[in-house]
Amino acid sequence: MLQSLEHIKGTVGFIGGRFLPFHRGHIFAIIEASNHVENLYVVLNSSDEDERVCKTDGVQPMPAELRLSWIGECLSQLENIRILHINVENWGKSDDWDDGTKAVKKAIGKPISHVFSSEHEYDELFDKYYPEAEHIVIDIRRDVVAAHSAAEIRQNLYDYWWLLPKTVQAFFVKRIALVGTESVGKTTLTEKLSKFYNTPYVREVGRDYSYRYSNQLTEEHFDQLAMEHFLLTEKLTLNCNKLLLIDSEAVVTQYYLEMYFGRRSDLIDQIIRRQKFDLWLYLEPDLEWVSDGLRFAGAEETRKKNNVHLKEMLAEYEVSYRVISGDYNDRFVEARDAIDGLFESSSP
Repeated sequence: MLQSLEHIKGTVGFIGGRFLPFHRGHIFAIIEASNHVENLYVVLNSSDEDERVCKTDGVQPMPAELRLSWIGECLSQLENIRILHINVENWGKSDDWDDGTKAVKKAIGKPISHVFSSEHEYDELFDKYYPEAEHIVIDIRRDVVAAHSAAEIRQNLYDYWWLLPKTVQAFFVKRIALVGTESVGKTTLTEKLSKFYNTPYVREVGRDYSYRYSNQLTEEHFDQLAMEHFLLTEKLTLNCNKLLLIDSEAVVTQYYLEMYFGRRSDLIDQIIRRQKFDLWLYLEPDLEWVSDGLRFAGAEETRKKNNVHLKEMLAEYEVSYRVISGDYNDRFVEARDAIDGLFESSSP
């Protein structure tokens, strides 16, 4: 038997928060709230305090526009939900709801019939500031989503990874770039680390182009492959197990362009300045050089010279890196220790 929606016709609900970060508990609460009213307004409150809170809890700042995009993506196509943003410094403080209430009511612009939260402790405040609205408490026992506050999640982000939607996870994925000159084992090490951490990796797109064109690349090819590599990195962050491994990156592409054509690309320079990595692993050329039909700089003196030049280029872009050297086992152990250290240091 079909249920009539007449009982909710004309109702307007409001649920708000800082969503720092936005997580599955928020999604459940919002969906549940949206089932009680004809129109639900999700209100993100941001303030100058947000960045300090993130810094205190040892996570990257989450700008309001980023959080709005997370909410927008996670709630897309839910037709009775509207997303609003207000900036009120003291909205969350129980002794100063005046400005926040005025801002919410002005932003929504119509009578609010329902307010939603997950705590009965807000009963008195909602009765005072929204006397015309019914306060509905959602999942007070946290039966649906485990009881973890946003503060707990911020402080133990990677322990609560499963509570983060994919779009939020992508922002917090640790990106590890493996760089070096020819025949230093970048691809081999990247593949081993990918298997060990059960996470994808970004292949060296430059090698794809070299095989496709039998090493007969044009200058334009370098711009194309650099952009393809950058976009592939962005795409793969959505399906990672906390970290993403990147086999080479735009500085290495610029290095090879200079080697082939004696010039650099403005576009690649822009990509270099846009790309962001949490860890750079620099592989020294102390493995035996292996010819694969594409490589051409195997002479010992040439390898040393090229190694110095690539390091100079990284210095130009103010890149700090961890040196990886030794045999294949040494490299794997050193790289693993460096990566594990990223997550140890992320806890305050």
